Amino acid sequence: MSSFNDLRQGFATGRLSRRDFFAGATALGLAAAATNIIGLSPARAETPKRGGNLRIGIGGASTSDSFDPRTYGDIGVITLGALVFSSLVEFDENHNLIPGVIESWEVKPGAKEWALTLRKGVTFHNGKALDIDDIIYSINLHRGESKSGVVGQTKHITDVRKLSDSQISITLSRGDSELINLLGDFHFKVVPNGFTDWSKPVGTGPYVFGNYTPGVSFHSERNANFWRSDRAFVDSVDITFIADGAARTNALIAGQVDIINRADRRTVDLLKQSPNIGIETGPTGWHAIFAARLDTAPFSDPNLRLALKHAIDREQILKTLFNGFGTVGNDHPVPKSDPFFNSELPQTAFDLDKAKFYAGKANLGTTLLPLSASDVTYEGAVNAAELYQASAAKAGIKIDLHREAADGFWSNVWLKRPFTGSYWQGRSSALQILSAAYRSDAPWNETAWKDEKFDKLLIDAAAEIDTAKRKSYIWEAQRLLHENGGAVIPVFADELEARSNNVKGYKTGGIDSLFNGRIGEFVWLEA
Repeated sequence: MSSFNDLRQGFATGRLSRRDFFAGATALGLAAAATNIIGLSPARAETPKRGGNLRIGIGGASTSDSFDPRTYGDIGVITLGALVFSSLVEFDENHNLIPGVIESWEVKPGAKEWALTLRKGVTFHNGKALDIDDIIYSINLHRGESKSGVVGQTKHITDVRKLSDSQISITLSRGDSELINLLGDFHFKVVPNGFTDWSKPVGTGPYVFGNYTPGVSFHSERNANFWRSDRAFVDSVDITFIADGAARTNALIAGQVDIINRADRRTVDLLKQSPNIGIETGPTGWHAIFAARLDTAPFSDPNLRLALKHAIDREQILKTLFNGFGTVGNDHPVPKSDPFFNSELPQTAFDLDKAKFYAGKANLGTTLLPLSASDVTYEGAVNAAELYQASAAKAGIKIDLHREAADGFWSNVWLKRPFTGSYWQGRSSALQILSAAYRSDAPWNETAWKDEKFDKLLIDAAAEIDTAKRKSYIWEAQRLLHENGGAVIPVFADELEARSNNVKGYKTGGIDSLFNGRIGEFVWLEA
């Protein structure tokens, strides 16, 4: 839009949303005039309305999903868990920690002893009052011989015990200044002491479990006794799991759902033209990855790993598959938005000469490199693998692409094949994502990266309260992965979601998409 009249005409005909209208007017220095035309102050808070049925179409689910929080991996089940269960602590849109059912916390010098205080007046959906034993059980689900995705990050927890009816103590074998961040991870959900029936989950969250068909649909009703009065505005939430991006988009356009995640980046410009749909976007820690296992030949050769890093055209993948919504990766999992992002690492370039050189040093010859990929990981994952295959071929590196079925990918392919395309959700901090994905004892260490120096850097960073020193450890950990690791990370993707314009109170940002999976807790319906 080149003038204010153009802006006004665009808004009047529905080609511009209210948000885009204000953005354009502000750029022209005419925000006040825009306010007069619409008749509302853009800064004026809207009053939430209660009632209605919220329908969400989600891509990122599997028929093998479970409400067991130890197993959460993709945004579909993460969202379900956020609706039914409460979190110990939460994160806001600026990645800041805020209390959940844990109302406050204290840490002693050395960060080896923590005291957590329970919020009063919280009840489970079955009427049972939340107590300290429930909190201890919920934390211990992720310790010891647990199958939890964060069990590797709880190895240093030596004791979780009751101090009083309202407080627990957590003792660590080593200092961890970020323990409370770990407890905000999406795996840590609050369940009743001894609970095991994940087919009929009972939580203290904003919505009560109704019915669930894994990978297909979910229904829930508002928790009338939810411990927060400033959330959970709709009467019910229905989720339909829609794997195909075009089908999700069509469902939104047809009015079958009110919100979709993972909007198709290739057609989002057309979606923006709809007068009844709003687009929501923002940076996240979500990244695509091609994971080469260091414990399997020929990927155990560092020269081959360098060849693979130079043989991928990251800019092409970002532009072609993500429509530019994101940033290129640099083979470590810390996004540029993180305050501990190592900004001094050189960007690994798409360089066919270097790819050929390192492939030659690895004596690769005509060896076929098997790469497994499936669109169950993310929309366009197979296309990304095809682009990688084509760019690597220009350097004489032959990738044998295995297009894997969606069903069973996570149980039969991921962590089992030597070279696999997948992705990672964002985490609360650089230290958390480095620990979750690359520590030697991490159960989801998909590149089989084992490095004593790297592990020690993470331990030292966790125990260090001096920010500058802590940052230096985390920077060095990123450098080690960047230079020697088995992760080829082409893209960090921006969150890209779409909603009907009658959905109000929408939030973006935070750690993960759909506002950390909690979007159903915050929005309301205007009609």
